[in-house]
This record gives sequence, structure tokens and C-alpha cells, in this order.
Amino acid sequence: MSETKDSEKTIEDQRAKAGFWFSEDVAPGLRVDMTLKNILASTESEYQKIDAIETFFGKTLVTDGKTQSAEFDEFVYHESLVHPALLKSALLASDNKNGSSVSAPRSVFIGGGGELATAREVLRHESVERVVMVDLDKKVTDVCIQHLPEWGGDSVASNPRLELIFGDAYEYMMNTEEKFDVIIMDISDPIEAGPGIMLYTKEFYDHALTRLNMPHGVFVTQSGAADSVPFPHTENNSDSDTTCFVPIRNTLLTTFDCVAPYSVHVPSFGGDWGFTMAYMAPPESSEADKAKLLQDWCMISDDVIDTLISDRIKDELGSYDGISHIGMFSLTKPLRKCLAEDKRIMTKDNPIFMF
Repeated sequence: MSETKDSEKTIEDQRAKAGFWFSEDVAPGLRVDMTLKNILASTESEYQKIDAIETFFGKTLVTDGKTQSAEFDEFVYHESLVHPALLKSALLASDNKNGSSVSAPRSVFIGGGGELATAREVLRHESVERVVMVDLDKKVTDVCIQHLPEWGGDSVASNPRLELIFGDAYEYMMNTEEKFDVIIMDISDPIEAGPGIMLYTKEFYDHALTRLNMPHGVFVTQSGAADSVPFPHTENNSDSDTTCFVPIRNTLLTTFDCVAPYSVHVPSFGGDWGFTMAYMAPPESSEADKAKLLQDWCMISDDVIDTLISDRIKDELGSYDGISHIGMFSLTKPLRKCLAEDKRIMTKDNPIFMF
């Protein structure tokens, strides 16, 4: 009996070696391969190919061959994108001496976010009364509701505080008269011929500023790969540079007073992932004042962040807390060198495309 079991195990091991694989190019010359355990859904919309699969990282959403989020670590990405910006808005509102007792943030705009996980995290804030989410591709949301309900599913889509719109986030923002306390851009990377390129330009950032409530308005965007030791193909100003982390920071600096780039490790993305948040300083602030405001936020006491979280969110977060905050905003020396040397700015006429 023992020999039979051993034989069966050997056969299964050999079958596993010969199984299907999911391969993803994460950078020029760098490919990640992992076992493809299951294909939950595979379809196409008018915008992109959509796959819900199961891999080493659990259930995974893939569009046009690129991982968008995975069961194993999606909470890291979405918590990092959402909570720093909302907490900063709360702090800016509390610093405002206009006598208002209204808790902020109350209104949030999400560009993209089709998985619904970004909205899930926003809705955890009890102060939030209204969320407008505009995503281009309804099929992505439909696939996620059916096959990846852990990301938020029907409970988020049907939340009365959420207005879910399927359409062009750029067009919506350019035409709306509504203002928001926080604007979150959880959109596709700026790839050539991709639908999201205009949402990374100076022209869009200039307009987004006019859609923020002041003085507590905060803008945040996902910013692509931000590896702690940048790969050789990302050497500054080279023709082969396929990262946008630094140009997004540079471009936001042409519009906002205070711009804070930060990063966190997301294993399913193949490395460290970047985000950039931006906000305005009080009128008449000097450059030294703006620098101090930025430093105070990046190095804020972990107790302050933890208190803000406990006061505003009922459930415990899986990744973001006071200690994590300091680590996220403490960029490595090689990455800070890139920030100092790369001067590229993204405009409508001069876009920069990621790999």
C-alpha cells in the first residue's frame, strides 16, 4: 500500500512539472513564470483582454497580460493607495481654523478601480458620505464581482454611498462641476495606445486641482514600479527608461505645493510599487514652509497615524499602520538619487510610456 501511495505521489509531482504556466513580462528582459492552477474566466471587452486566473499568488486579475491585483497581496496595494491620502485630508481639515466641525474627508472620487477594492477601502472610513467611481470597462467589474468577490463584490457595488459609473474618467473629471475632498487615480499604467495616458499629464493634474475642496483636498495616484534599487533599464533620461514613478512626481510638482512619492513591496507585481500624493500648502507659504509640511507628513509619529486609523476605521487594516507609514515614505538612497536627477515631465504633447 505504501509503495502504491508513493507511486501516485510521484506521478502527481511529474504532472505538476508538466502543467500550465502563467508568464508575465515585468520589465525589458525580465519575465516572471509561475504555475497556472486554474482559469476562472477569460474574455475580452472593447478595451482589453480580461482574465481571472489562479496562480502562486491565489486568485489574480490580469488585463492584457498584466497583473492588476492578486488575492495574496491586493490589500497591500489598495490600503497603500487609499488610506494615506484620506488620513492626510483629515489632518489638513483639522488644521484649518475656519471653525468648521465637519469631519473630513466626506467626498471621494475614484478614477478606475474596476476591481472595487479601492472603493472597499474608501468606504471603511466612517466620515465618507459620497464616493463617485468612474471606470472605463464594465466587463472588468462584472468579472471581479463574479469570480473575485473578496475584492469587494456586490457588497461594495450596492453600497448606497457609492455612485458607480462606467465611462471615461478623464472626460468625467473635465466636465464635472462637483468638487471632492480626495481624488484617487487607480488607473491603468500609462502605456502606449492605452486608455489612461491623459490621466498622467500636467494638463489633467492642473484641472484636477480645481476639483478639490480646499484647504483639505488631496490627490493620489498609483505611479508604477518604484524599485528600491532601480534596474539598469531605468537609468535617468535614457531612451530605454520605461518607468514613470519619477516623471509623475515631477509633473505633479508643477501643479501642487507638496508632493510625496512613496512605495511599498507588492510581491505579485514583481517588486516595489510606487504611489504619489499631492496637496496644497496654506497661502503665502514659503518654499521652506512647504518642505517642512512635506517632511512632517512623511515622518509623522506612528502614534498619530495609528490613532487616526482607530478613530476612523472600525476594522483592523492588514498592512498600513503608523510604522508602515514611515517605511513607505522613506525611499531608498538609489531611488532618491533618481528623484534628484530625472527631470522629465509628462504632458499631452510629450507623454511618457511605461513598459
